[in-house]
Amino acid sequence: VQLQASGGGLAQAGGSLRLSCVASGSVNAMLWYRQYPGKQREWVAVIIRGGSTNYADSVKGRFTISRDNAKNTVYLRMNSLKPEDTAVYYCNVNTSNSGSFWGRGTQVTVSS
Repeated sequence: VQLQASGGGLAQAGGSLRLSCVASGSVNAMLWYRQYPGKQREWVAVIIRGGSTNYADSVKGRFTISRDNAKNTVYLRMNSLKPEDTAVYYCNVNTSNSGSFWGRGTQVTVSS
């Protein structure tokens, strides 16, 4: 499975961005992670095929993960952005038979 992420960029604090990640095939769980410089990648949000979601406490109430199964696409709507949301964001998907796959990261920068 190949993944193509897009939507990163620069936003002001309090602003919004939407990330998208398209998978080349059908997948089960779709996740977003982020990574700060010199830190390990951390989990942000997950959505399973049926639509159930879960979020890291740091983004709960501000970020919304959604998916379009017909398009094999996952979205991350990020509202009320904070400077501490500045990171490289990665999408990750889990498949039934082929394991887990990572997309290339997309930079999100939030200015204060």
